[in-house]
Amino acid sequence: MSQPMMAAGFVAAFLDFAVSRGADRATLIGVADLDDAMLSDQDSRVPVAAYQAVIASAMQQTSDTALLLRHTLESRLEMISVVGQIVHHSASLPHSIEQLNRYLRLMAETNTLAGRDRFELLHHAGEVWIVDHMHVAGADYIALEASFARFISEFRRSFPDQTFELEMEVTYAPPPHVGEYPDLFQIPVRFHAERNALRIDPIWVSEETGFEPGNAYVFGVFTRHADALLDQLEREDTLRAHIEAHILPDLHQGSLSMDKVARDMGMSRQTLYRRLKDEDITFAEIHDDLRQRMARDYLTARKVSVNETAYLLGFSEASSFVRAFKRWTGQSPRAFRDAAA
Repeated sequence: MSQPMMAAGFVAAFLDFAVSRGADRATLIGVADLDDAMLSDQDSRVPVAAYQAVIASAMQQTSDTALLLRHTLESRLEMISVVGQIVHHSASLPHSIEQLNRYLRLMAETNTLAGRDRFELLHHAGEVWIVDHMHVAGADYIALEASFARFISEFRRSFPDQTFELEMEVTYAPPPHVGEYPDLFQIPVRFHAERNALRIDPIWVSEETGFEPGNAYVFGVFTRHADALLDQLEREDTLRAHIEAHILPDLHQGSLSMDKVARDMGMSRQTLYRRLKDEDITFAEIHDDLRQRMARDYLTARKVSVNETAYLLGFSEASSFVRAFKRWTGQSPRAFRDAAA
């Protein structure tokens, strides 16, 4: 399976937060092999591994293992992703969880759910629990604690006078910042549990809930946008897209090895060649087309110079990039960049 991808908006928001807490922006971007142009559109896709690299570096720089948790509690989902707008315009908590499961891939992909919904609303013995079915291993706990923190922070902000969270149980061991849990979560937390779940006040699934009727028109606007993004992801969920996801982090290296990409994807070079032939495309064409798209993105965003763009795309000389760009578009990179102003 290809590497999971996620929305750039989450990376950009956390990066800004980490910098505000003392982390060095250039270092964070460097360890993840990203750049500002890749993060300029919150709907753009970047590797989940890049996000994890940013988080790890930021935690190390700030000596704060609770940095992602703090960011989640202080940020607003609707400012990061269209999914946040959809959730905020849902008609009820069950409806909002349904939307989360439906559009989860727009926020971040995961290879551990085995086809099941990530979030489940369970009723048992008069209690109501939100269960997170994401598999947690090792340092993955920071994503799990952040997912529950997201539920808690959004409800605290939207309904400050009503209780939402009651207790939490998690499968992971106490983290290094466990001493800050009482202040951050403000509820009892049981570690080494059988599941990852958040118990909430039953009022949120009753007719007395504080939810106001969702604005159907606004909800429709955002869901149509989200559906279009999902359709685009599904169209791109091909062998070609998987190859692009593998070569994008190394695009600046210029010459890329088809053998290495095949190994990374768990297949032989011959198998990859046959599958590319079935899709009527070559490895060189994928590389060239990806360079062209990224060149357009970099220059349109106007965050980097022509020479910097050439470097990011793996051209050893700017003149080679200029020739390639004229072949792609019929324009020079500088003319294209000026026209995008």
